[in-house]
Amino acid sequence: MVEVKLKNILIVLAICIALTGGLLVSGCTEQGGETGEEKQVSIGYVTWDSEIASTNVLKQVFEQAGYTVELTAVDVGPLYQALADGKIDCTISSWLPATHKVYLDKYGDDIVLVGKNLEGAKIGLVVPSYVTIDSIADLNSEKEKFDSKIIGIEPGAGIMGLTEKAIEEYDLDFSLISSSSAGMAAELRSAVGDGDWIVVTGWTPHWKFARWDLKYLEDPKGVYGGEEYIGTLARTGLETDKPEAYEILTRFYWTPEDMESVMLAIEEGKTPEEAAKEWVDANQETVAGWIS
Repeated sequence: MVEVKLKNILIVLAICIALTGGLLVSGCTEQGGETGEEKQVSIGYVTWDSEIASTNVLKQVFEQAGYTVELTAVDVGPLYQALADGKIDCTISSWLPATHKVYLDKYGDDIVLVGKNLEGAKIGLVVPSYVTIDSIADLNSEKEKFDSKIIGIEPGAGIMGLTEKAIEEYDLDFSLISSSSAGMAAELRSAVGDGDWIVVTGWTPHWKFARWDLKYLEDPKGVYGGEEYIGTLARTGLETDKPEAYEILTRFYWTPEDMESVMLAIEEGKTPEEAAKEWVDANQETVAGWIS
């Protein structure tokens, strides 16, 4: 009888130990990393050549770290709205401090600025180097050669708003033509091929500076601001919900030359996925540093 009771006690103790161990393992799993459905991340981006390049690189970095990645291409306003609403996890498409200032001012209280992912960026009005004027202030004097048009990109883009402001500040007798990043590049390609004068909304990094001899028009009124950086933004709560993903975002940082190499590969015919993979494969030491 004593032996039976002792045996029952031992069984109960064994069950308790097993349950306790299971709880400990479960607790360690929750605290040590993201698993299952948590190993997913959504990235929003605007369809500029620069952001297509960087977002596809980051996608492959996350995939190398074991994540399933969903990409969402949207205009800049809806991008910030989606982040503020928590509908996407992050973006690396924020041009600051000037280009997207209006959106950060509007949604900044509901978005986390993780940090900078690229420095040395710039925006402004760009012309072929054979154009003989050097300043935005001189555009009116040669407006016929430009057909009184500034070729822009998507309506609502930060650079479009700043260009409207530049037209007012410099009292330019020009119309801003909405297009797209690809449309602007096509117009530039055609004009340079024919030796025509053209002025476009431009930014660095961009493959067009590697393709053609271009220059920024001086901006004495400072409408376009000084040097820009590209920022990484996250939805509120991402650091808590997906700490490993958030840490990758804090470490993601590259150079304008890196970005331009991916953009140029895309412009030369590779798909964004192919160009991103080519860069990731060639820069595994950098990528490992972002992941680890």
